[in-house]
Amino acid sequence: MNAFTVVLPAERDPLAAALRVVAYATMALAPVEGYLAAVHPQVGKVAPALLIAGWLVLRIRHRTLPRLTPLQVVLALLGAVVATTAAVHSAEVFTVEYAVRWFPFLLVTAVLADIGGREVPIRGLLLAMAAGATVAGAGALYSLIVEGNTRASGPQPDPNDLAYFLVAAVPLLFLTPRVSRSRFFASTLAGTVLVGGAVATFSRGGALALAAALAWLLVRRVLPWRVLAAAAGSVVVLGLGALLFAGPQLERAVQEKTFIAATNVDTRELRWQAAARMVAAHPVLGVGPGSFRTQYAAASHNAEIDEQTPVAHNMYLEVAAELGLPGFALFAGVIGVAVLGSERAVRCAERPSPARTEAIVLQAALLAVLVASAFLSEQYYLPLWSLAALGVAAGIRTGKAGADACPARDQ
Repeated sequence: MNAFTVVLPAERDPLAAALRVVAYATMALAPVEGYLAAVHPQVGKVAPALLIAGWLVLRIRHRTLPRLTPLQVVLALLGAVVATTAAVHSAEVFTVEYAVRWFPFLLVTAVLADIGGREVPIRGLLLAMAAGATVAGAGALYSLIVEGNTRASGPQPDPNDLAYFLVAAVPLLFLTPRVSRSRFFASTLAGTVLVGGAVATFSRGGALALAAALAWLLVRRVLPWRVLAAAAGSVVVLGLGALLFAGPQLERAVQEKTFIAATNVDTRELRWQAAARMVAAHPVLGVGPGSFRTQYAAASHNAEIDEQTPVAHNMYLEVAAELGLPGFALFAGVIGVAVLGSERAVRCAERPSPARTEAIVLQAALLAVLVASAFLSEQYYLPLWSLAALGVAAGIRTGKAGADACPARDQ
């Protein structure tokens, strides 16, 4: 027997089965991390830690190496850049704290890509993410309706961050086959909760992200026009019902959001300009992880007297400012290899087929994340990294189908 031969198929291996459970838990618990933090600040880190440990034990026990992909190379180089710029800027207040945040995401991404290409079904991971987000959406509606918040928050302290999780999960509901009435009802109910919760956050970035994801599903013929029309009609009916039963509360929420929105436009422009100045001044190694916050006052010439250490509210500018252009190029490389992997899966799959739908749905969710991140600093949240990992995993599984299958179908 070769030293790198798998001992048992994944479906019959108890350790692989346990790893699947931990992987599903990691995906499902990420959207409700605010609830977990209320129990204990470290509870949310248990599932990812078990995932990494279980993956290591499985690989050692079966004496198998991780499948080498461009993603692993990009992640390793990105980790090296983070470590280097953190060492150079170690005297900054937030550098160590934020540098430490990067490495678990890089490692979890590599693990998810590896197990998603082997032991753990991609569909199961995506549905686990959707299930967790649905719980978060229910919490959002509870915070608005029962607790009387003017903007839904629930499991995330910031409504915009909550919208980010919810809209990223909406495309995943199209993974559920519509042939079963019970499954159709469950996916419809989950979709109502997710969209309703996202609307209740009054997040404009979330609305744009959802529109982009749905447009992608329409263009690639996963979302039929009649289903979109029915969903839009349901949202209108729910909106009218909310206006009827909670009119004054909604009016107050809209007034507050209108006031906040005008302020947000001005402050985000200031922060984006400051981030651009940091990139120009420190193009190679940036200002260090987390150091946008400490450098902001100087770079913006004290533009916000009442906010001296904010985030950039733009993931791309913040990463470029903190890690420099090489770091940003590698960060973009993570997204790029995910897009290429998922597109390979789309082009190599039968049309139509569950595998093709799975890859397109994954792309739509990733697109929602990327659009929302133009208005938020979301590099420290799991959806970006997990969806990128699964995009690569989809490409890995496509390769297993045979080298000749894809080129012939592309032609």
